[in-house]
Amino acid sequence: MKYKSLGNTGLYVSELTLGTMTFSEGGGSYADVLGATGQELATRMVDLAIEAGINIFDTANVYSAGESETLLGKALGARRKDAVIATKLYGTEGTGPNDLGTSRLAIMREVEASLTRLGTDYIDLYQVHSFDPTTPLEETLRAMDDLVRQGKVRYIGLSNFSAWQIAKADGVAKLMGTEKFCSVQSYYSLVGRALEREIIPAAMDLGLGTLIWSPLAGGFLSGKFTREGQEKSARRANIPFPPIDMDKGYDVVDVLAKIAANNEVSVAQVALAWLLHKPGVTSVIVGARKESQLVDNLGATNVALSDDEIAQLDAVSALEPEYPNYMPKADRGDDLMGRLRNDA
Repeated sequence: MKYKSLGNTGLYVSELTLGTMTFSEGGGSYADVLGATGQELATRMVDLAIEAGINIFDTANVYSAGESETLLGKALGARRKDAVIATKLYGTEGTGPNDLGTSRLAIMREVEASLTRLGTDYIDLYQVHSFDPTTPLEETLRAMDDLVRQGKVRYIGLSNFSAWQIAKADGVAKLMGTEKFCSVQSYYSLVGRALEREIIPAAMDLGLGTLIWSPLAGGFLSGKFTREGQEKSARRANIPFPPIDMDKGYDVVDVLAKIAANNEVSVAQVALAWLLHKPGVTSVIVGARKESQLVDNLGATNVALSDDEIAQLDAVSALEPEYPNYMPKADRGDDLMGRLRNDA
């Protein structure tokens, strides 16, 4: 297991993060979608992760109506001091007018609830789960800064922000002199590379670390989905999220299967290993409903892809150029207009 600093901080996190969205006793909407691990299996998964060298665990206040945080806290137990706990706020299962979002009221309420469920007196990385268009960033940042100053939170991060929102948040924090977001949590996979257009460049330019969610595209890259059919019990068979261009997706799976066979590893391990080779990626979040799935995912750290294999995967999953990236670039002293006329 390799470790990287989380953005421009002195905090080092493992290249894989254990995601705990599946941790549940059966409560809340997430359990309806993902199933329920129960405490025993949740603890077993935490044990396996720690044995593999994982030191960061990702959860959220809304995962299984808070049960994910509770099960994670119990699973870590006395090992909490060596763990980096990352949780989130924004969403809610409440229906009150002030339940949702990142207002000062919501932040102060949710942090206390998360601390109680986790059984800890501080959160290592407290993340804004989504951009709140109804609350000024100044209010959110002031409240998050207060939590850091109070010692209830060590670092703050954001999730599912667009590039301009990331840049604005960073600029506002600098102007105000508050704690800055140090990390970005975003979706990234071989069949979902959109963040390469703006989000990864923004994060790298601003010195933010990245935590990658759904690296197997909701199970599509697990090896259970091929042109010939799919495993009916797989979550994605019933809930097609994140959205995928299926024709292109199956082209990606074909290449993954070939590389996996050549290396005698699983399709999922190759898909994860590709991400671990990509610039700007700090840690990839892996989660599972079954112990065997987690064990397989952990093996991705041992898969060394060749330059040619990475190039094959890059080519089959490549993004279509979008404006302004398809515009020709000119070096100083270059006759750009002349070249454009000749090309025409």
